[in-house]
Amino acid sequence: MVPSRTEPLDLEVPEPKVSYDINVPYNSGPEEYERRLRETSEFPDYLPVWEEGLWFDDFPIFEYHDPALRADKRKPHLLTDNVKIQSVTPRMGTILTGVKLEALSQKAKDELALLICERKFVVFREQLDFLNAGPQFQVAFMEYFGKLSRQPVTGAIKGFPQFHVIHRDGNEKEIKTFFKHKMTTTIWHHDVSHERQPPGYIMLGILACPEIGGDTVVADTAMAYQRLSPVFQDMINKLKVNHTSRHLIAHARASKGTVRSNPIDSIHPMVRVHPVTGEKAIYYNAEFPDEVFGLKDQEAEVVTKFLLDFISKGHDFQARVHWEKNSVVMFDGRTTLRKSWMFSLLIQITAHTVLQIRGPLIMTPVHKRGTSFVLQL
Repeated sequence: MVPSRTEPLDLEVPEPKVSYDINVPYNSGPEEYERRLRETSEFPDYLPVWEEGLWFDDFPIFEYHDPALRADKRKPHLLTDNVKIQSVTPRMGTILTGVKLEALSQKAKDELALLICERKFVVFREQLDFLNAGPQFQVAFMEYFGKLSRQPVTGAIKGFPQFHVIHRDGNEKEIKTFFKHKMTTTIWHHDVSHERQPPGYIMLGILACPEIGGDTVVADTAMAYQRLSPVFQDMINKLKVNHTSRHLIAHARASKGTVRSNPIDSIHPMVRVHPVTGEKAIYYNAEFPDEVFGLKDQEAEVVTKFLLDFISKGHDFQARVHWEKNSVVMFDGRTTLRKSWMFSLLIQITAHTVLQIRGPLIMTPVHKRGTSFVLQL
């Protein structure tokens, strides 16, 4: 009998040697440690909790209309006279100072979506008012860009499972153990690419960060695709990849952590077409893919290693986001990969927008379905 999607699967795996992701806590700490954190944190309501009794089934497929397609290309409602604009690189990344996210009109949000599509990511400085607006307001803000994801295993904000909380403090022993087995804490990833409708718009917001370090590196996977030869492009255009959360779920169970959903497997094309810009982009990462359809295993190993090595070494189509306190960053998950160093306190929300199709995915401006949207603060 096939297990019900509403009942946890019984997966037996050995206890893991190290954390699945050293940047993310999967269990609460000792009571005294948790009490001290709440007494000293500037944002105690955003510290991670693991609520019992939450269970999430798969998102049903839904129709999605990208807000960027409604935007005025001149962006007069977003880029007003009092906004300072700075490019991170000529090709990608824009820093905006003077924007009040909490006060954006619908037209300004549409224009923001378009700017993110065009520039791959947008950094907002001085967003204390937005961060102080509270999780309910931030959830409502994110819902404008798509349906919100619920985190399957990691700590969330109490009453708001849409938040993914990244929190590191006092875990020197865990880090030391991690480096006995691993060479780096970073991994090139898409957010929850195992979902049938994976991330499109992604927001991250920093609540606490070190004065030095904790940067995020972003790679432009549309430009990476353009750099490939036509013959290689033609080959990967035909490939499909299975993305799975099985390893993530298994690690949480083995670590005696909270699990809120069963594993999800979704097949996505290796090359996707952006619904707004029309760009083709590589859609492959180092975390969730586990099988390439159309190639034999040894062939797939060579091709995927080449793609990840090529993207990781392509510094001329990458940009580095330097985090400052009270900053918020929004990414386009359809045309970027990213990796980050360890943070102090970061929160994330994802909103679905792109439909997973069993075949080459051509997302047209007329009719779109699911992608995801992520907020990390």
